[in-house]
Amino acid sequence: MSIRPVKKLTQAQPTMEGAGVHLRRAFGFGNTSDTDPFLLLDDFRNERPEDYLAGFPWHPHRGIETITYVLAGTVDHGDSLGNRGAITAGDVQWMTAGSGIIHQEMPKGDNQGRMHGFQLWANLPSSKKMIEPRYQEIQSKDVPVMTEDDGSTARIICGDFWGQKGLVDGIAANPTYIDVSVPPMKKKILPVEVQSNAFAYIFAGSGKFRGASDARPVPTERYEEGVVDPMVTAGNRSLILFDRGDEVEVQAGEEGVRFLLISGRPLREPVAWRGPIVMNTQEELARAFDELRRGTFIRDRN
Repeated sequence: MSIRPVKKLTQAQPTMEGAGVHLRRAFGFGNTSDTDPFLLLDDFRNERPEDYLAGFPWHPHRGIETITYVLAGTVDHGDSLGNRGAITAGDVQWMTAGSGIIHQEMPKGDNQGRMHGFQLWANLPSSKKMIEPRYQEIQSKDVPVMTEDDGSTARIICGDFWGQKGLVDGIAANPTYIDVSVPPMKKKILPVEVQSNAFAYIFAGSGKFRGASDARPVPTERYEEGVVDPMVTAGNRSLILFDRGDEVEVQAGEEGVRFLLISGRPLREPVAWRGPIVMNTQEELARAFDELRRGTFIRDRN
């Protein structure tokens, strides 16, 4: 067993998407090697309705999967295939765009005006870029929740964790997507598939993780047995990219810590990316946008 050290620690940056939604971007539209097969993670957390109600009107996707996880408020959605619905607090929507879909997502706050959720983009391998679009929607009540004796909990969106399997399945990159809570001052060791890239995104409290694998100075934490180990402290809206290993170690701060723990096997394929469409070559990308202009983007499956 080997603990994954922190490879990189960054903060989510303010940005605007859709028709004027204010959000924080943990990563996206840059070098994807550290997060492969994942392309983007947005934290849309807001208590001002004027900063999110304009939403994400009709837009296309091809070649990726979009994963929406809502913690507060509601996201109404619809698409070019005739699907309609709403994602409410605790729900998950895993949309495989495949060959192409045009959809919209319109957030609404809860009765206190709060809106909070995450959207993660996962790349599809070249062999599945043009598969038929599909949805997997999991209601909050059906998301498996595991609780440890020390009060730590894990909501399992996808993958195997603590002996429980998430309901989302059939995903090419064999991902794991977990919402983890660790009580104040508790230390936890969490399993991670050794061949996967892995990261954590903190959205409540703070925690300390095993220190960086390179020679950069890092804070130290003295354990009860008297051994001094390098640790990295991370707080709200921190993205922690992990190096290699098969476990992640976290020590929760005085208020506890809650974070997404996400991992997946890298595809290691070329990425040709423009906006909401991700292909392998510039030729494929140009063809997708040409089809969008011509009105032939949506494939007839009859």
